[in-house]
Amino acid sequence: MITRELEVEILRLRHAEGWAIGTIATQLSVHHDVVERVLAQDAAPPSPPPRPRLVDPYLPFVQETWARYPKLPATRLWAMCRNRGYTGAKDHFRTVVKPYRPVPKEAFLRLRTLPGEQAQFDWAHFGEVQVGRSRRKLLAFVGVLSWSRAIYMQFFLGQQLENVLRGQEGAFATWQGVPRVALYDNMRTVVAERVGTAIRFNRQLLDFAAHYRYEPRSVAPARGNEKGRVERAIRYVRASFFLARPWRDLADLNRQAAAWCQGEAMDRPWPQDPQQTVREAFAEEQGKLLPLPEREYPTDERREVNVGKQPYVRFDLNDYSVPHELVRQTLVVVASLETVRVLRGNDEVACHGRSYDRGAVIEEPAHVAALVASKRAAREHRGMDRLAHAAPSTRALLERLAERGNNLGSATARLLVLLDTHGADALEAAVREVLEREVPHVHAVRQVLDRERAARGAPPAIAIPLPDDPRLRDLCVRQHSLESYARRQAPNLPASDSEEVSCG
Repeated sequence: MITRELEVEILRLRHAEGWAIGTIATQLSVHHDVVERVLAQDAAPPSPPPRPRLVDPYLPFVQETWARYPKLPATRLWAMCRNRGYTGAKDHFRTVVKPYRPVPKEAFLRLRTLPGEQAQFDWAHFGEVQVGRSRRKLLAFVGVLSWSRAIYMQFFLGQQLENVLRGQEGAFATWQGVPRVALYDNMRTVVAERVGTAIRFNRQLLDFAAHYRYEPRSVAPARGNEKGRVERAIRYVRASFFLARPWRDLADLNRQAAAWCQGEAMDRPWPQDPQQTVREAFAEEQGKLLPLPEREYPTDERREVNVGKQPYVRFDLNDYSVPHELVRQTLVVVASLETVRVLRGNDEVACHGRSYDRGAVIEEPAHVAALVASKRAAREHRGMDRLAHAAPSTRALLERLAERGNNLGSATARLLVLLDTHGADALEAAVREVLEREVPHVHAVRQVLDRERAARGAPPAIAIPLPDDPRLRDLCVRQHSLESYARRQAPNLPASDSEEVSCG
């Protein structure tokens, strides 16, 4: 028996607050039969009928249409009702009509396989991880032998086809054999095209299957029973392995996954006979697997890349350096999980550790040093060419300096300053003088230029600063003689073909 106060509270919560019977029983700590008895004995007036809804006049049309086309999406049905006068929102319509959708009543047979006949493979998502400035998806490639239920698992930071092949190759190596059939979900990397029952697999997957001598199959759409073993294995992995497990990096997580697959997962009871373990069933199945081929299939990622004006190749959101001689060429990147190799034809021109960051620049110090040396040599050659064009005697001066072991880069830079401040004619005369006096030094050239300028009573020469633009810095202007203009004023002057060259 319950008190009258409790009966009153049950009636109030039901009729005034609208609580469900189960909610009232839970909150008041009574059995739901007690709540139902109190409500049945109550003489209170019944609850008011529900208010009419916008969708109510259209429910017969909805039920009739779904009876004829049970797979018709609710959004399409909403558009059809809207054409017939319905004014409600699409999301509300989908929620209201959901209970009226017909539930398919299809029975499925229990699928059985023979030992060594089939393995099932699928991806499992485990959120994201931060790698430098990049957030990468953390995925586990899970494979299970359909008969013994032996599990293989490997974690990756992407689900491209190469990782599918790497995961399978790891599974075959761990099982020391190959099943006759590999069953996949409808992965976009595996199934290139599907029309009805016609399937076109990815060409690289077919090459992989031919190498290992197994048959690839894809499950039919909406047929989860066909790959139930791998789905149950993924649920088992989530609950028994991944939850609350600490790990440092991907390599550490894969080491723990391999130990778990060979330990706890192998020692669980075998579903077909709980008196045996999966390890014992696998020992029986292993002898029925196909033998491994003599060599492994190459699962490295291969991408053609174009090198721009900077000596770097872009791969997987990062830049990797190459020798500077390879700019404006097309190269091939071959990447494993640990390394990124760059090939020109069959020759390896660069090798780097792989980065899973975003926007990182991975450089080989030798590549950078060679580029810097090339730039420095190019600047020296441009400077020497400019000097030889403006003051031809500087070539002999630089040769004498090289014989003495002087730094040609420094000498060229100082001679260019003298060229800019004193002009080509003055520099040519000064260089000839120091060569005739057998004092081949840049300081001697400067002293001659200062002496000649002082003898003319000219002020000290001041260099004109120019922008650091090679179009201006390396510009050579040929100065013509002004006598042609003088002859127009005085035609009797003798002709002269002399020209001067001013650079800088």
